[in-house]
Amino acid sequence: MGKIRPIDPTERAGAVKRALMKASNTRASRSVGIHMAAHVDPFLLRVSGGRVATTAFFPLVTLIARGRRSGAERQTPLVYFTQGDEVILVASSFGREKHPAWYYNATANPDVELMAKGERIPYRVRETEGEEREHLLDLAEQLYAGYGTYRERTAGIREIPVLALSPR
Repeated sequence: MGKIRPIDPTERAGAVKRALMKASNTRASRSVGIHMAAHVDPFLLRVSGGRVATTAFFPLVTLIARGRRSGAERQTPLVYFTQGDEVILVASSFGREKHPAWYYNATANPDVELMAKGERIPYRVRETEGEEREHLLDLAEQLYAGYGTYRERTAGIREIPVLALSPR
């Protein structure tokens, strides 16, 4: 069985990657992410075996979860990092007022799969809380400063969920 590539959020990215990440933390890039990348990336990742996406400079994994109402399979490419064997996903939704649909699907049906390099790997979802959640959000900000912007945008509106996925 395959394994998700470990990503250390504290590891310093190279100059080009840092520049791309900084550029992605703009209003225009947020709009592209919401309106274009979210629709194009699932297809690109599927046909390329996980190698091509509009945001290829981020570590991406495709979450495969059942719809909480429909039961239909939903595929969502997401930025991730790892902590030991767990894969960490942040339900930031680009700092929008509502949680993303994938969050509701994954928490309603916690037996999910992650797809990497064309291989589907079974995982179990657990929502983090308290100090663990805050610690993971701090690590997420080290991976991508945009998470701090999203926290600011959602302050007083909603608490950004952080999910830890364990292999099953």
